Amino acid sequence: MARLLLIEDDAETAREVHGDLCGRGHVIGWASTGPEGAACARDEAWDAIILDRMLPGLDGLSVLQDLRRAGNRTPALVLSTLGDVDERIRGLRAGGDDYLAKPFVLAELAARIEALLRRPVDTRETILRVGSLEIDLIGGTGRRGARDLDLLPRELKLLEYLMRRPGQVVTRTLLFEEVWNYRFTPKSNLIDVHLGRLRRKLEAEGEPSLIHNVRGIGFTLAPDD
Repeated sequence: MARLLLIEDDAETAREVHGDLCGRGHVIGWASTGPEGAACARDEAWDAIILDRMLPGLDGLSVLQDLRRAGNRTPALVLSTLGDVDERIRGLRAGGDDYLAKPFVLAELAARIEALLRRPVDTRETILRVGSLEIDLIGGTGRRGARDLDLLPRELKLLEYLMRRPGQVVTRTLLFEEVWNYRFTPKSNLIDVHLGRLRRKLEAEGEPSLIHNVRGIGFTLAPDD
């Protein structure tokens, strides 16, 4: 499951894309104008962005350029009725990761999104912020609001993994593979022990919970503002 932001002003196209991608298990956000889409892209974490080339208020390439200048590197697929080579080059140079001409087949759109999602997560970002939570991966430090967090290396790595996917449900198997580098799921309470310690540090002052259990599936980090 991935969180995908669709920025598309044509309601019929948006409904078709939304229905198809939701049917494949993804969570879809929708914005119908350039300014609205830019705000959604800035204010929430997404695994990929699908945006139309021509948008009211602010065109798709301008949205992309603004996001890239601000350091947002979320993979982006540009949709456009302008399918000539020069236009595709413009889309890629503006910060797009892929370009799909309209009209398109929904299965191809889904395949291109899957390809974008398979690319390695960009790990160049060293300071992560989700709500009142902030971690510095270089310094190995963390804060919740004005309060410093005393995080052990494994706790920092576990929190980093969750913060890069806010609102996403992550399974125990994924945590074992990505945080502990296990290629199997051991029968142990290792994750529960570490999450328990991490939660106590995050909620030491009685703040609202950030990490939540999703029964039978895994865990999710929910921003607190």
